[in-house]
Amino acid sequence: MTGTAGPTPAASTPAATASPALARLALALRELRIRTGLSLAALAAKTTYSKSSWERYLNARALPPRPAVRALCRLAGEPEGRCLALWEIAESEWGGRAGEATGRTSANASVRATADGPRPAAPSAPPAASAARAAPGAPAAEADPAPRASRSRPTPSAETPPSGHRGVALLAVLAMLCAVVFGVVAVGLLLLPHQRKAPSAPSAEPATGPLCRGEGCEGKSPMRQRCASSPVTLASRHLTTGAWMELRHSTVCGTSWARAWGTDVGDRIEMEAGDDGRPARRAEVRDRVDADTYVYTAMTATGPGTVVRACYRPAGGGPRECAEGHVR
Repeated sequence: MTGTAGPTPAASTPAATASPALARLALALRELRIRTGLSLAALAAKTTYSKSSWERYLNARALPPRPAVRALCRLAGEPEGRCLALWEIAESEWGGRAGEATGRTSANASVRATADGPRPAAPSAPPAASAARAAPGAPAAEADPAPRASRSRPTPSAETPPSGHRGVALLAVLAMLCAVVFGVVAVGLLLLPHQRKAPSAPSAEPATGPLCRGEGCEGKSPMRQRCASSPVTLASRHLTTGAWMELRHSTVCGTSWARAWGTDVGDRIEMEAGDDGRPARRAEVRDRVDADTYVYTAMTATGPGTVVRACYRPAGGGPRECAEGHVR
């Protein structure tokens, strides 16, 4: 008897242990998946990630890779900026949680190894009484000696082929093996040129590099210019309002920028680099979308030794808070 199908895995409750940033990212990805109208199996068929992987990503049980977020945005026709912003915040929190989990796992393993001592081996079963001793009052009987092999030569059986027939059969088998090997080698030599010319199917999305470098990135968005894929954090500060501010640097693009999250509408950040008179780069939290994700300034070109400084100004008019970092 067949029952009705249960709810799809993507519609299940997100993991209770997920960080707030990872939960927000998973919610955004679930909305995109619903917009595409694709099931988890269809989503796996259109990307390089399995159905079970998508189930974990959409329910905040694992941090999806950055290419997976981009692939789902592309399928849903959604600009990548907002989801990639959510991914960067979740990735920062995920890295910290993974380090703590690794430490706890090692400590628990050490405690268990100390508590669990070597277990004693189970005693072996006692030998049978009949084999250990003879019946009382009866003389010990000697074991029957093993029967000796007959010294007479066995007569050849009618089923054993003469040695001459065996030699002929062996030669026939060797000839057949040589013919098979020769045929395989010949076919391989004939097909080898065609295999070399056959184009290989692409297995994944082609890697894309940054769209600008150095002075060519001045005043441009780090997200749109693909400079934010693997940046270095120069400095980080937890602000009195509860928000966070970071100074970021891309060694590939040779640029720096500032970003903030956990902010309120109206908050502002500004960044300056070096002392050559370049204009400061500013960003403002304009709406709830910015407040729920993060805001970032435009880039400025920075090289080794450059001092980068960013300041945060809350909307309520509180004190300005700053952070400073050095490009290495």
